[in-house]
Amino acid sequence: MSNTNKLKIFNDPIYGFITIPNTLIYDLIQHPYFQRLRRISQMGLSYLVYPGAHHTRFHHAIGAMHMMQRAVEVLRFKEVLISKDEENALYIAILLHDIGHGPFSHAMEHSIVEEVNHEAISLLFMNKLNEEFDEELSLAIQVFKGEYHRKFMLQLISSQLDMDRMDYLKRDSFYSGVAEGNINSDRLIQMMNVVEDVLVMEEKGIYSIEKFLMARRLMYWQAYLHKTSLVAELTLTKALQRAKEVLHKGIEIECSKPLKFFMEHKITLENFSNDTLDKFSQLDDFDIISALKNWQHHPDFILSSLSKMIINRDLSKVKLNNEKFPKEVLEEMTKRFAKEHSITEQEAKYFIFKGKIKNQAYNKDAEPISILKKDRTIEDVVEASDQLNLKALSKPVTKYFICYPKQLEEI
Repeated sequence: MSNTNKLKIFNDPIYGFITIPNTLIYDLIQHPYFQRLRRISQMGLSYLVYPGAHHTRFHHAIGAMHMMQRAVEVLRFKEVLISKDEENALYIAILLHDIGHGPFSHAMEHSIVEEVNHEAISLLFMNKLNEEFDEELSLAIQVFKGEYHRKFMLQLISSQLDMDRMDYLKRDSFYSGVAEGNINSDRLIQMMNVVEDVLVMEEKGIYSIEKFLMARRLMYWQAYLHKTSLVAELTLTKALQRAKEVLHKGIEIECSKPLKFFMEHKITLENFSNDTLDKFSQLDDFDIISALKNWQHHPDFILSSLSKMIINRDLSKVKLNNEKFPKEVLEEMTKRFAKEHSITEQEAKYFIFKGKIKNQAYNKDAEPISILKKDRTIEDVVEASDQLNLKALSKPVTKYFICYPKQLEEI
């Protein structure tokens, strides 16, 4: 029996002291799978825009668990019955909800493991941990998969107003310095209730919800979809894509063993074995940065150029537009760049490309944020609100972008 004091506290810059609720949660936090999250950036390459945005998935997971502790406290005060086992399942599920993120979080989601998203990998980690912890995570896994009969429990973990969003908006706003993303999470949690096992928000909290949705919209435009973050993440994806291409031509490239494994093999959910999971658990941001530092000296012009662009923050130009860019513009630039650098037009597409981004703060077609009115009826937040801008927030806004090296003449 270990004599370690497992009832530790974390000192968080946003919430103050966060208490670890029990020894099982402590042991999960101490596990190497979870400790790896200290080496995974929460906001990908956004620190190239906001120098303070160096916080990690570890920060976020602990913060989301704290939010869940507050939510359980509030709901119990409102006489919502939550058993000790259910409470623990909520803490475990929210703590581990992001454990499957790869290096730089969303930036590399479909680059290292092409066909498996982070939610699926999180579930694989949870199942493996469940074996190690004598099936103590079984109820948490059931909740995480949406198989538990009490719907509000899944809503607290994954919905349009969950503990995950509650923490990441406040945290990302704090570390990036984008004040518009700050939300009143205490007020939002205080307004939560449960009716027939479905999560609802009391009507008097409607202005806080409007502020939350507006903050989410602004954080997407100003931080998550910021054009410099966008081009940095796409350049990183293309560098990895080129490295794979070079490797498959039989040309040697330097990188860590876990990273090389995923570059050499195509991994699907079907062949994601425990051995593969173990290799994935050894991957973090440092593997990628170390590889890029090596690759900037590689004889392959494309790989070295893309790596230098990220390491030295000498990124491509990005233009945004409400309309699609004409195909001819892209073709002309591609031909010119290919000729200037004696590469093929296909290879020039690593540097010149287009795409689109979408921002939708609230999705009316997904599970709604339900407002519990004073007469006990329940209404969608858009219908309950007297603010016309909520209707606007529920419409997706699409913008088109084009990226090209700075040395090419402006469009």
